[in-house]
Amino acid sequence: MTEKIFVCQPIPEVALARMREVAEVEMFPFAHREISVGELESAARRSDYIFCMHSTPITASMVAANPNLKGYGVAHARADVHDLAACQAAGISLLEAKAPIPPEGGGYSLNGAGLNPRATADLMVALLLNLAYRVVEADKYCRGTGYFQEMTMDLMGQGCTGKTVSLYGLGKVARQAAKRLRALDMTVLYTKRTRLSPEEEAELGVEWVADPDELIARGDYVSMLANFEDANLRLMGEREFHLMKPTAYFINVGRGRLVDEDAMIRALQDGTIAGAGLDVFWNEPPLVFDAYIPEALRKMDNVVLTPHNGGATWDSRGAQTLSVANAIADDIIRRAS
Repeated sequence: MTEKIFVCQPIPEVALARMREVAEVEMFPFAHREISVGELESAARRSDYIFCMHSTPITASMVAANPNLKGYGVAHARADVHDLAACQAAGISLLEAKAPIPPEGGGYSLNGAGLNPRATADLMVALLLNLAYRVVEADKYCRGTGYFQEMTMDLMGQGCTGKTVSLYGLGKVARQAAKRLRALDMTVLYTKRTRLSPEEEAELGVEWVADPDELIARGDYVSMLANFEDANLRLMGEREFHLMKPTAYFINVGRGRLVDEDAMIRALQDGTIAGAGLDVFWNEPPLVFDAYIPEALRKMDNVVLTPHNGGATWDSRGAQTLSVANAIADDIIRRAS
């Protein structure tokens, strides 16, 4: 009997092709919204495996919909998104990602974990550049009438050269971003629990700031890159936004819950800060499964928005999804042998 795999959202062909080698594949057709829990329950009833993206919920109701499911393919098991106890009780495996083997002649030279921080760092810098040169506003300006005044004063920005970027956290994404920011002739500050060695700081071209308040106050661009944990809930709140320069921009490609979103919206509305570049939001998994962006943010010209899409390159997303596809395919082959 041919196995059936349900994929919870559109993914690159490289991962689909791998799964089609061993099973029938059905894919949720919509790319503009998350699949609902009800739709996932329905899919579970007619499938042997469910391919999950990193924020796809596995609920007790999904498990109950088909307790004979053979496996959920996941990047890694997450207690905040996956009902691990329900899966264990039903004997359903969580098939965690396996690094893809690069194809002959080149291709994915890094697994998803290696490519994703680079792609997310690129997006962070892209948001910064958009804010520095008001690219999104300029695009709207040009589309408005088609006419323009050369060298208009309507779209002046603060640029990058000689400006200071404050990195709140220095994990994999921040380390990649630091290299790119230094190439833009920017001063890069950072804070984290454990300071780097002098050799590491010199290699990355970053300057240590022990006090997070000082870090925030000095930045022309303040980028939230801390890991999310309960202690970091609303790490950036009303007090912190008031520490920022009124000419400074806030960037978040970390997690939405690191920021008090209501306080940030007020700071943007009343001119406490100049603007923001946001890839993550409060209303997204695991807090809610129907991710959405507040209307107040969508109305602001000084805010650049992207839909939690930091790894959105063909190489990065291809490698990530191929890793999960490999885990499912290997389980099917193992069961058949």
